[in-house]
Amino acid sequence: MLLFLSFSLYGHKKHILVIESYHADYSWDISYKRGLEKAIGGEYEIFYFEMNTKRLAKSEFKKMANLAWKRYKKLKPSLVVLGDDNALKCLGGRFAKTNTPVVYLGINNNPRAYDMIRHKNITGVLERPLLKRSIIYIKDLIKVKKILILFDSGTTSTTFKKGIFKNKNSMFLNGVNIDIKFIDNYNNWKRNIIESKKNGYDAVIIGLYHTIKDDDNKHINSEEVLEWTSENTPLPPFSFWDFSVGKNKTIGGYVLFGEEQGIVAGKMVLDILSGKSPRTIEPKTAEKGKFLFSKYQLKKWKIKLTDNIKAKTFYSK
Repeated sequence: MLLFLSFSLYGHKKHILVIESYHADYSWDISYKRGLEKAIGGEYEIFYFEMNTKRLAKSEFKKMANLAWKRYKKLKPSLVVLGDDNALKCLGGRFAKTNTPVVYLGINNNPRAYDMIRHKNITGVLERPLLKRSIIYIKDLIKVKKILILFDSGTTSTTFKKGIFKNKNSMFLNGVNIDIKFIDNYNNWKRNIIESKKNGYDAVIIGLYHTIKDDDNKHINSEEVLEWTSENTPLPPFSFWDFSVGKNKTIGGYVLFGEEQGIVAGKMVLDILSGKSPRTIEPKTAEKGKFLFSKYQLKKWKIKLTDNIKAKTFYSK
């Protein structure tokens, strides 16, 4: 009887479908899913679908979106979460024609670009890399007049250039000249790292590096790219995201946490499943960054945190 009761209660849980733009072992996804689950709790059953768009060619995105849609139709969830830009871009229009409530998260582009403004059933959380504050705090740690930012050419990267750099390759901010480069090829990435000091830069910020390929157009494991960069850079490497910080990674900085995106989105989910209309919930920007630094990297680069930064810092290895 107890076993029957447990199955009965389990069966009556509301289903939430999370459609991930990327893949389950991607650090960003792990982080925001942890935040979602923390905020939502155990009252709802969460299912996941991976679109895997960090590792697949763009020609495969539509196929993955169709598979995600089939999963949605079969599961018939009470609510859908769309994780990151590619999921919203590929599926937002379809969901706008349904009555299923949708919460997006990790969106770098303006939702207008995906025709996602003020649909009755869709709202969510925006992601904005903390460039200005990052530069300010880097200046507190080292002498810097010129910084190189490196990105791959994925959706998030190109959106960053459009939104922050206004589609330009350089900008002047807080007394610092900043160049941004988008790189697909691994050898080209390596060359830019190795030549960065010779080219007059004082520091490098590692943006995203997850779609880098070799000369045969084969995907390079993102951890390999980051570890090589950490070992070979002649300049101190900083970052915008928590998953890039660590012993064989970057020094850190004022970074974004996927978990915070998940928590903010999770609270929206609870509000909607409690009866609130998505139409009445304004999209939010999860701008809460945190200081995260690698103890190993700080020692390697002989960087001492100011008392102000040290008092607010979290540490990794």
